Amino acid sequence: MDDVKQPPAEDTRTARVTGEEALAMHAEGRPGKLEIRLTKPLITARDLSLAYSPGVAEPCLHIHRDPKLAYDYTAKGNFVAVVSNGTAVLGLGNLGALASKPVMEGKAALFKRFADVDSIDLCVDTEDVDAFVNSIRYLGPSFGGINLEDIKAPECFVIEQRLRELMDIPVFHDDQHGTAIVAAAGLINAIHLTGRDIATTRLVINGAGAASIACAELVKAMGMRPENVILCDTKGVIWRGRTEGMNQWKSGHAVATSARTLMQALDGADVFFGLSVKGALTPEMLRAMAPRPILFAMANPDPEITPDEARAARPDCIIATGRSDYPNQVNNVLGFPFIFRGALDVRASTINDAMKIAAAESLAMLAREDVPEEVAGAGAGKALRFGPEYIIPNAFDPRLISRVSPAVAKAAMDSGVARKPIIDLQRYARDLANRLDATVGALEAISESVRQNPRRVVFAEGEEEKVIRAAIAFRNAGYGTPVLVGREDRIGAVTAALGIPLPDGIEIQNARVSDSNRRYADFLYGRKQRDGFLQRDCQRLVNQDRNVFAACMVAMGDADAVVTGTTRSYSVAMEGISMAIDPVPGRSVFGLSIIVSRSAGTVLVADTAVHERPDAETLAGIARGSAAAARRLGLEPRVAFLSFSTFGDPRGTIPGSIREAVKLLTERGADFEFDGEMAADVALDPTLRAALYPFCRLSGPANILIMPGLHAAHILTRSVPQLTSATVIGPLLTGMSHSAQIVPMQAGVNQILDVACLAAHAALPR
Repeated sequence: MDDVKQPPAEDTRTARVTGEEALAMHAEGRPGKLEIRLTKPLITARDLSLAYSPGVAEPCLHIHRDPKLAYDYTAKGNFVAVVSNGTAVLGLGNLGALASKPVMEGKAALFKRFADVDSIDLCVDTEDVDAFVNSIRYLGPSFGGINLEDIKAPECFVIEQRLRELMDIPVFHDDQHGTAIVAAAGLINAIHLTGRDIATTRLVINGAGAASIACAELVKAMGMRPENVILCDTKGVIWRGRTEGMNQWKSGHAVATSARTLMQALDGADVFFGLSVKGALTPEMLRAMAPRPILFAMANPDPEITPDEARAARPDCIIATGRSDYPNQVNNVLGFPFIFRGALDVRASTINDAMKIAAAESLAMLAREDVPEEVAGAGAGKALRFGPEYIIPNAFDPRLISRVSPAVAKAAMDSGVARKPIIDLQRYARDLANRLDATVGALEAISESVRQNPRRVVFAEGEEEKVIRAAIAFRNAGYGTPVLVGREDRIGAVTAALGIPLPDGIEIQNARVSDSNRRYADFLYGRKQRDGFLQRDCQRLVNQDRNVFAACMVAMGDADAVVTGTTRSYSVAMEGISMAIDPVPGRSVFGLSIIVSRSAGTVLVADTAVHERPDAETLAGIARGSAAAARRLGLEPRVAFLSFSTFGDPRGTIPGSIREAVKLLTERGADFEFDGEMAADVALDPTLRAALYPFCRLSGPANILIMPGLHAAHILTRSVPQLTSATVIGPLLTGMSHSAQIVPMQAGVNQILDVACLAAHAALPR
């Protein structure tokens, strides 16, 4: 086939979400996925005078005298245009410029999420190459780079080449080079594991579109001999002298060979690159390849051959695909954000082969390193360790930005295309590591871990519309089996009103008529008989209180976790769960909220749910539990005990218990930074702390805030999302012997889904 992007089957197009969910996500709130945010305060008249007239004249005049100053006085140096005409949108074909906009907005979102690169989509409504080129070539003053996307071959080759010649900023067609770079990284490691030499390795590429030709060009630039690379398309091998279905780009990779079919080309070949269609590589073809064959079956959504089929035919093979549910995913997000980050930071005039090879090599070397704990959880229960099933780094690895971008920047400097060299690359790598919030990646790794290790999660309020929607989303996301507690007729009526049939894979448990009813009542009576409960009291609770029923399911091993809270207050829901589930012995039970903001990164707040006025022992226990949770999220804990008082000023009665908690942690040898009591601004501002309280033990901004009481915790966590753009997750119930979570009564579908995923993750074996 001519390209990797083939139309997927209707039933596989959205494997983890429904069409309804995707449309709702794009339409809710402010439509789309992008907005512009100010980086300077524009509050007073003076602010406006500085930002616009008359103050803006100064940077204009300076840039006029020295154009390089545009990088100092404007956003140009961190601004990329994502450009498409919509002629090859995903696997959907030629949808046109307007219909490509959701994809281009998504690409811009990935730039921001993974590399903190600002970008904007430009959807150009023309298929004429000259018109397209002319519409982009004059936009160089606005941008630091151009990312071309979803443009069909062969026009994409012409467009990229001409724009590279006309513009003095990087122009990069990710569909070509992104795939090639990530595949090349995996190839480097597969060749290493099989003891091959790239110079003598024989490669067959099935597909002759943009990505295929880019792969051929890159591996040749890395040292693979041209005569050892055979390209195939729908008409067979591209051999020297062939005229049918040829163009100048295919002709550039024609070789002298007697092979005319894919089967003949694969005889004795070492490596197969597939950028074609499902089933293109058969077991018979695979058996004809050399010992320890290397397969990159990258067709989406279904590979040319599945890993199971490949290993059945050749147990000695190493295989990668484009799918996240198989090992070794060839995912472009491993490349383009970090390549542009490095190119922008040295103000590169182009992205050349040296930079692409540096990106591939840095990705390959990263896969050989030990995997961080927060990423290892995404490994389907298997250790993510360099070997045949781990030759490409995990997309959630937080080290990508600090490995790939510096390598690209160095290659740009070494090859002479950098206009602002970076003197200290080690410091640059450290700065990049701190640029992104590790928690976001850790939360994504948690989701992936649950997909690979699905759990049974009970949704106690199973007749509620938003709970049913969340359960369907839970099932569609591949997190496991949702169990709705409720009456079948009521649940059926809700789904009928919504117009969405309840899909297979969702279980309904009616507490009143469940076969487990008596067993749960006996279990509850055994726990509560000395607390004034009769057998009939326990039977009534199991029959009528869905929180009690759901908690009994989890406590007795019939489910892994429970989620509740949408119809009852936190304290009432907690009372029902506690009937069947105890705290972990010796652990404090508390609520932990996660605040994620662009300005402050991630800050954990505790206790936000359980203790109205915790004593010193409880505060110390909350601090220990919060520190452990922080490490699971990829954070090194820095705990601040908050108060109205900072180290005795002003004095009061409340800080006494805080001081005692600090003393207890000191005496017992806590393995994390902590101090207090202190005000919130002192905890979060190291400069203020250094000036006034140089003796404070914290080495940086606090990322765990231990609150003096429930009132203060509620005031903080409930006002932050209303007053700022920060996101608050939780409170997450911590310290119970079985996984149980209580969402706020006002929680929406997405929040219920997120908490259910976290509850499932907490239920995984440790």
